[in-house]
Amino acid sequence: MMKRLEAVYFDLDGTLIDTAPDFYTVLNSLLEKHGRPTVSYSAVRANVSNGARALTELGFGVGPDDASFAPLLEELLNAYEQHLAVDTVLFPGLAEVLDWLDAQQLPWGIVTNKPARFTGPVLEGLNLHQRVGPVICPDHVKQRKPDPEGLLIAAHDDNVSPANCLYVGDHLRDIQAGQNAGMETAVAAFGYIDADDDPRGWQANYYLEQGSELLPLLQKLYEQKAH
Repeated sequence: MMKRLEAVYFDLDGTLIDTAPDFYTVLNSLLEKHGRPTVSYSAVRANVSNGARALTELGFGVGPDDASFAPLLEELLNAYEQHLAVDTVLFPGLAEVLDWLDAQQLPWGIVTNKPARFTGPVLEGLNLHQRVGPVICPDHVKQRKPDPEGLLIAAHDDNVSPANCLYVGDHLRDIQAGQNAGMETAVAAFGYIDADDDPRGWQANYYLEQGSELLPLLQKLYEQKAH
């Protein structure tokens, strides 16, 4: 049970930042190069949370067992590395959230399944790298989400109790990771939710239709439990 909000942690793609526009550009450029039909923005957006492997399958119609899969995946990753923060932006309402957290001197960080190779440059491109606290990528843990390891490392780094932290994410594994870490959780329903998903069934503490709903929630958690 949260006593008072001490820190906020975010998933990255689909929660804090909208990376779908850059993935859409990169994937379709690659498909054109290979003489393949392009894919729709909505299809890309629905697959971003599942990473470059899912986008490779989406675009080229081949699975990990296919001999062409690994080279195509690496080609996509290399192309994305050259196009990291061109059209990527914070989701609406999230800039105000970060400004408020900074003003309150409340720690905030990122726990993501996005490799450090891409996470660091994206944050730098958005001028967030000097503001953010812990940034935990798969490179830094033995177990990825939904394992709580990354979140527990972040809370330890910030010297805060996990029970007094909120983790915000747009995927079931995010909510499970937060729950496994003993944190309160919020679903970013404005993020990359698959059509087949039922985010209201993930048993998160909070459900956010819009990014603008997060700031009032944080203010409430910070103020009502301050006494």
